Amino acid sequence: MGNVLMVVAPERFRDEEVTETREVLTELGHEVQLASTRTGRATGVRGAAVEVGHRLAEVHGDAWDGVVFAGGPGMQVLWDDPDAIRVAREASEHGRVLGAICTGPVVLAGAGLLNGREATVWHRERNRIAAAGALASPMHLVVDGRMVTADGPRQAHRFGIAVAAVLADPGELRTPDAEVPEIWVG
Repeated sequence: MGNVLMVVAPERFRDEEVTETREVLTELGHEVQLASTRTGRATGVRGAAVEVGHRLAEVHGDAWDGVVFAGGPGMQVLWDDPDAIRVAREASEHGRVLGAICTGPVVLAGAGLLNGREATVWHRERNRIAAAGALASPMHLVVDGRMVTADGPRQAHRFGIAVAAVLADPGELRTPDAEVPEIWVG
C-alpha cells in the first residue's frame, strides 16, 4: 500500500486526529510516519505522546503517496511555516493525496491549494480558508479530487477511511461512498 507523511504540531496537536487517523491508515495497510518542526516527542492537548521521526525541513512532499496535516490548537505554528507550505505544494504538484483535518486545512490555504476547491475546516477557521479562495463547506468531511478535509476530532476515523480510499484509487474519486463522506466532489 502507500506511505503517508502525517504532519503534526510539536505541541498541542489534537490527539484523536493523530492517533485515530494513523490507526485507521495503518490498519488499512498504509505506512504512516510523522513529521514536525523537530524530531522526538510531540504531545497532544489530551496527553497523547507520539514520536516524530522527521523534521519538515528535511522532507519532500513528492516522496510520499499522501501527506496529511493533523490539527489542534498547536497547528497554528505551522500555518505559515515555509517548510509545511513547501511540503504541501510539492505533494500537490506531484499529484499526491493531500489530507487535512481540523485546523490543518489552514496550511493548505496558506499554500494556495484551496483556491476554487471545496474544503472544510474547524468552524472557527472557515473564514480564513474562504479568504484564501476555498469554497468553504460547513460539512464535516469533504473529498475534492485527491484532497480530503475534515472539520475536527469527531471525524478522525472517517477522515482516515476517506484518505485511505483516495490513496487506493489511482485517479480522482468522483462518486460518494455512502458510509464515509458527507460530500464528495470530483
